[in-house]
Amino acid sequence: MSEMQPVEGALLPDPYSLPLDTLNVAQPALFQQDAHWAYFERLRKEDPVHFCAESMFGPYWSVTKFNDIMYVDTHHEVFSSEGGITVGPPPTDTPPEDQFRTPMFIAMDPPKHDVQRATVQPVVAPLNLVKFESTIRERAAKVLDELPVGETFDWVDRVSIELTTQMLATLFDFPFEDRRKLTRWSDVATGGPDSGVVESMEQRRTELLECLEVFTEIWHERAASPPGEDIDLISMLAHGESTKDMINRPMEYLGNLILLIVGGNDTTRNSISGGVLALNQNPDQYQMLRDDPGLIPNMVPEIIRWQTPLAHMRRVALEDTELGGKQIKAGERVVMWYVSGNRDEEVIDQPNAFIIDRPKARKHLAFGFGIHRCMGNRLAEMQLRVVWEEIMKRFHMVEVVGEPQRTLSCFVKGYTHLPVKLHPLK
Repeated sequence: MSEMQPVEGALLPDPYSLPLDTLNVAQPALFQQDAHWAYFERLRKEDPVHFCAESMFGPYWSVTKFNDIMYVDTHHEVFSSEGGITVGPPPTDTPPEDQFRTPMFIAMDPPKHDVQRATVQPVVAPLNLVKFESTIRERAAKVLDELPVGETFDWVDRVSIELTTQMLATLFDFPFEDRRKLTRWSDVATGGPDSGVVESMEQRRTELLECLEVFTEIWHERAASPPGEDIDLISMLAHGESTKDMINRPMEYLGNLILLIVGGNDTTRNSISGGVLALNQNPDQYQMLRDDPGLIPNMVPEIIRWQTPLAHMRRVALEDTELGGKQIKAGERVVMWYVSGNRDEEVIDQPNAFIIDRPKARKHLAFGFGIHRCMGNRLAEMQLRVVWEEIMKRFHMVEVVGEPQRTLSCFVKGYTHLPVKLHPLK
């Protein structure tokens, strides 16, 4: 390996050239440049539970192997979600009372977590998913039919964002013509000043407060009328016994809005893009798919594993504990790197390969485990399945014709642009 990897004018060091104790995987640039793989490979081999003393986010532990991640994820009584699910934010001198805090149920422990999650869980109940499928299929068909064949365009904007934002608007019963506001708020919520999404934390705060203002008006509208048959997330919160007073805690309401928007947007949209890229990088698998589109239901979890659209989740140790032979102290941050666990050679056969007929393809970490397992995992899988069923009816190939541009984030593992050209069925 070369000691330095050139990246857009910057030089990222080869992780094998660095002292092990200085290895820091919480670098957004690593993910934007798709240069993180060797870092995690070394940690899995040499130090699966690794302490990083210095980073832009402060000190933290990295957990990089499948079974260790499962242990942390399923022991919420030891590893708490309170206070946030990302490795950050960067340390600040701002007093806690002046910080922009947005509590959300994924960043809560039982019992509060359980009652808030249970209030909105029915929106993705099996009967509702059956209702959603025809809507998703109709919209996917419309979006795909309007694409230019034989011309280069941005798949992220025209397909991935559009389809997921339409679904979000349905889940919230949000004004359909304003649906791109949801996309914007999702990007703002997960992007800091270095991301290019916002210029300052003040701008981020202003835009998220605009989100709160719009949804506060929607809350009052929904609370004033009895919930209908086609119930939406805001009606569920406004009428839920344990959440109907959440409007009196506006930052908590905003936090849960951000959770539901990001959860329904970033994950699915980046898996839709990631699937196109994976098939282009593995033409034998694309041909296998053409030969047997019946493989789509099995391909979907393989896309999600291969992409891992959220790279990590963070916990905080509630007590002194041992993991992987390391002593973790109460109060220390513990980061589960799903992106690494999903490439763990000891648990997943040929983990770096994209295999659409992989046995037990759903054995992956991308949705998390335990009480915080992704609430919308079945909806995400259904969206991807329907989209690929409709793609295969129309196109011989969605060809990637330029380098993908990746998100500058070590949390959201995704794409900002993916130039493609469509080839019609032969």
